[in-house]
Amino acid sequence: MIDGIRQALNQTLKGKQDVVEKVIACVLARGHILLEDLPGLGKTTLAKALSTAIGGDFARVQCTPDLMPSDVTGFNMFNQKTREFEFVPGPVFSDVLLADEINRATPRTQSSLFEAMAERQVTIDKHCHRLSESFFVIATQNPVDSHGAYPLPEAQLDRFAMRLSIGYPGKDNEIEMLASNIHRGDREQADVETVLTPRQLQQLQNHVSQVHIETNLLRYMVELAEFTRNRSEVTLGVSPRGLLTLQRVAQAWAHLNGRDFVTPDDIQEMAHPVLNVRLSGEFDDSAELIEEMLRTVPVPVTRG
Repeated sequence: MIDGIRQALNQTLKGKQDVVEKVIACVLARGHILLEDLPGLGKTTLAKALSTAIGGDFARVQCTPDLMPSDVTGFNMFNQKTREFEFVPGPVFSDVLLADEINRATPRTQSSLFEAMAERQVTIDKHCHRLSESFFVIATQNPVDSHGAYPLPEAQLDRFAMRLSIGYPGKDNEIEMLASNIHRGDREQADVETVLTPRQLQQLQNHVSQVHIETNLLRYMVELAEFTRNRSEVTLGVSPRGLLTLQRVAQAWAHLNGRDFVTPDDIQEMAHPVLNVRLSGEFDDSAELIEEMLRTVPVPVTRG
């Protein structure tokens, strides 16, 4: 089943195998992704292909300053015939939600996603509405054009499992993309087959959560977090929630690599996309800080 998802996403996003693997890992870890990249690089196409591959419902929200929280979560509307209020579900009631240019929505609207992303539920007029168990958010933001944008607060960023950048495709992949679209008309996306059902995805996610991780690796992750908390230039280090996210994503990465146990390599490979979304402070490049962290903190010896 995993190979089927890989094939579906790789045929949609040419030459970006590493990004595809990390997206799948995030889905298996029950996380959410922030894609920070320029327009036109395949973010929407990737989200649609993923929803089709996992047999889920897709919804898209184009974030603008006039977008209201109820436009995201839903609202109660009075029915003149029944003389009762009826709940009209918003786009969060889907399996894959694309929040396009999330930093253009106001902080109030951004916060409406907090409960949905963290608890997979929304509360409207004191009534709790459960979302899909496979609810997955892909949010995008343009790192260049900041005019009219509202920077995401740290509390919102900490809800994302990882931050990724797709980047421009290679020359050969771009030629292949152009050639494959000659006879496709106005359809930008290749046909993607459904690989598994949402129920099967939940079973995979449950299996991934059981991947073994030794105590010394748990201690290793805590020491990585302490490194970020003890640096003077870091105003916000890795939180306990961030450590839990790193653990789940490392378990998913181990599963994708055919193992039922986590190694230090899994943690180090996932450190960059997981930690760079939740570190803030007076430093120029979070990637350099994370590299220094991985070089400095002693790597434990495992029995794997």
